[in-house]
Amino acid sequence: MINYMLRRLAIGAMTLVVITWLVYGLARSMPGTPLTVTLGETDPSRKLNPVDLERMRKAYGLDKPWYQAYFTWLGNVAQGDLGRSISRKQPVATLIGERIGPTLALSTAALLLTWTLAVPLGLYASARSGAADERAVSFLLYVLYSFPTFVAALFLQIIFAVWLRGTRWELPLFGMTSDLANASWLAYLADLARHAILPIVCQTYVSLAWYSRFIHSTMEEVVRQDYIRTARAKGAGPWRVLFHHAFRNTLIPLVTLLGLSLPGLLGGSVIVEQIFTWPGMGRLFFESIRERDYPTIMGLTLLFSVLTLAGQLLADFLYCVVDPRVNVE
Repeated sequence: MINYMLRRLAIGAMTLVVITWLVYGLARSMPGTPLTVTLGETDPSRKLNPVDLERMRKAYGLDKPWYQAYFTWLGNVAQGDLGRSISRKQPVATLIGERIGPTLALSTAALLLTWTLAVPLGLYASARSGAADERAVSFLLYVLYSFPTFVAALFLQIIFAVWLRGTRWELPLFGMTSDLANASWLAYLADLARHAILPIVCQTYVSLAWYSRFIHSTMEEVVRQDYIRTARAKGAGPWRVLFHHAFRNTLIPLVTLLGLSLPGLLGGSVIVEQIFTWPGMGRLFFESIRERDYPTIMGLTLLFSVLTLAGQLLADFLYCVVDPRVNVE
């Protein structure tokens, strides 16, 4: 197991270099630079002379070819320096630290809600397989899975922030908190929860449809196994077969999915956070791309890549833990 993990770590390190190299090249190939974006937002009558412009290009490292600038960035990362944001004039590590909390709160709540609803729905669909109500639930889940997130977000905003305005069902349109001066911590938490309802719903419904269908399809394969037929032949009831025998073996692939959920847990959703102006990692990534903020783009890319590779490694480890028959050597 130790040798396997070391091999995976070595492969992961090489993968990180390839991913960041490609992303850096793509980012530098985008039209515009941080200077053109910044100057485009200022007064057109205020134009920098060529000397000042060249000095700024050197200060931001834009005077070098992108592949040379990449290795400069990689060397700084090896020393623990993610660089400084061009547009926000702050260290990238500080910006990430400020945005992790909101994203973690939103994603954790969405993940817990997803698993709380997906497991019973998947079990219900397996127990009622082929029945009319199961077909109706499956059809609804397929519709939810195919429904675009940004469309659902706009519909929810129209319903709860416009049509229901002035009622007790009204929910905030955007933001994470309201301007509550001298409010108690309980009032602050209640206000935060109201702001988080719509983003959590948008992040939950697609995952709910996918996880419940995954549980259903996995259960359908498990119930065809010989030990399930043996349990039924011994007189075990349908619910005992479903919970005690079938679901316990369905947990093996489910546990591995927990590891793969790690990137999304901290990466957040770019679309949801941008639509609801939730100050998380996804929105920061979107704004950095729009502003051509290369250090922030690369810092977030590095974080997301590390989380993805760590999630895959955790999934492999959990799979070996829950199923001792697996031999990774």
